Amino acid sequence: MNDHASSFGAAAEEYERGRPPYPQEALDWLLPGGEPRVLDLGAGTGKLTRQIRDRGLDVVAVDPSAGMLGELRRVLPGVPAHLGDAENIPLPDRSVDLVLVAQAWHWVDAARALPEIARVLTPGGRLGLIWNVRDETADWVARLGGIIGGAELDRGNRITEPFGAAATTVFSWANTVKPDQLLDLVASRSGIILLPADERAAVLAQVRQLLATHPALLGRGSFDMPYHTECARADLVN
Repeated sequence: MNDHASSFGAAAEEYERGRPPYPQEALDWLLPGGEPRVLDLGAGTGKLTRQIRDRGLDVVAVDPSAGMLGELRRVLPGVPAHLGDAENIPLPDRSVDLVLVAQAWHWVDAARALPEIARVLTPGGRLGLIWNVRDETADWVARLGGIIGGAELDRGNRITEPFGAAATTVFSWANTVKPDQLLDLVASRSGIILLPADERAAVLAQVRQLLATHPALLGRGSFDMPYHTECARADLVN
């Protein structure tokens, strides 16, 4: 795991406040029928975990950051949460029916992770991947991208054996945010967390300037951040 992947614990509170949820339609598409037992792998502060729990499903969270798990345990005290990563999952064999990886697959060594994910899945179990990606066709979102960097890292699904062919889809939606939440969203990005303090402050100052000057944002107590949510799913071939 590189410095970027392990940096989030330093901004766990900002991550919890600023990161968006996932559209329910995407979860409908990713979840199999019935009442699957779910592992949220790379769970962070539990943004996806709570949505799974709120559907009445059994869910367990695993993340490599003690700081992120501390925030998850604070907001979701009843959910089992363990330190671990995709290459070393601290769960027994065949203990879950679905593994979901939200906003984290690009940190994973897929060659090592796929057999390990298969180990904890029941026969015919499913791996699901999901990413929220900013829609930069909106002018202010494109300008935000110019300040904080390109939309996202490579999200190639890289799902291979022992899984079958991956199906993919995209859902477009918008998340209503307040100005402070936008600042938290920016502050929770790994590339921003790792900047020297003066450079990080300069980036946040540019975001505040955007909030204070762009016609779509100026004087507004809240506004819509548009997203494309990209999903992939593949079932274990037994």
